[in-house]
Amino acid sequence: MPTFSAPDGTTLAYHLRGEGPPLICLPGGPMQAAVYLGDLGGLSAHRRLVMPDLRGTGRSATPDDPASYRCDRLVDDVEALREHLGLERMDLLAHSAGANLAARYAERHPGRVGRLALITPSVMAVGVTVTGDLRRETAELRRDEPWFPEAYAALEAIVAGRASAEAWRAVAPFRYGRWDDAARAHRDAEDLQRNDEAAAVFGGEGAFDPATTRAALASFRRPVLVLAGETDLNSPPPAMAEVAAVFPDARLVVQRGAGHFPWLDDAGRFVRTTAAFLG
Repeated sequence: MPTFSAPDGTTLAYHLRGEGPPLICLPGGPMQAAVYLGDLGGLSAHRRLVMPDLRGTGRSATPDDPASYRCDRLVDDVEALREHLGLERMDLLAHSAGANLAARYAERHPGRVGRLALITPSVMAVGVTVTGDLRRETAELRRDEPWFPEAYAALEAIVAGRASAEAWRAVAPFRYGRWDDAARAHRDAEDLQRNDEAAAVFGGEGAFDPATTRAALASFRRPVLVLAGETDLNSPPPAMAEVAAVFPDARLVVQRGAGHFPWLDDAGRFVRTTAAFLG
């Protein structure tokens, strides 16, 4: 597996899938190994996917300083990857929590980004609020599912501030367009792929400065795709519209019937939308 060195000397690994112009793919989690992205539903047929394991995840080394897991500090790792690949400018795709890292990278290095695809993005870096009422409203779209009563009760507990490990597992069906064996296996693998210590630091104090980030991104003139899942509680479409509004040249696409992992829910539609945007 190819590796490169971060500015602090930590050895970081990345996965390569497909052929064509490189597309840097930042994983979410936060701090989950990139393997969960697969080949993004077949996007590797259009672009060469470069999927880094962020420090402390997957095949990448654990840093000496745990504070370096913080999102704003991970920007230096992304820049080191760009330099390692010899790219003057790179197209970026970021999923979920990885979108926070992409936003902070674009804030600091706007001239190094070509096209930016944000897939069901997290909103912390840009300061968008996802209310409990919006999550409930989105959840109601799945009312006819057999698992709905238990999952909705768990959602109510989380929104009320009574989150538990059991509650988080119970709401998992909301994250997928189909709660089938493949979705269950994908969810179960997360426990082995995510670095919980790193995740706890990722969004710690100092990681985000939404006012500064939004001001910088208001001048980011490169094309942006914000792709939302119609039924995604984590990143509901109305909140995604607010994310798109941060950028001067952003397009919002809502993938019907999709949850938080749209390439799993309808690979064909996801790839057509994303490949068309990336060109």
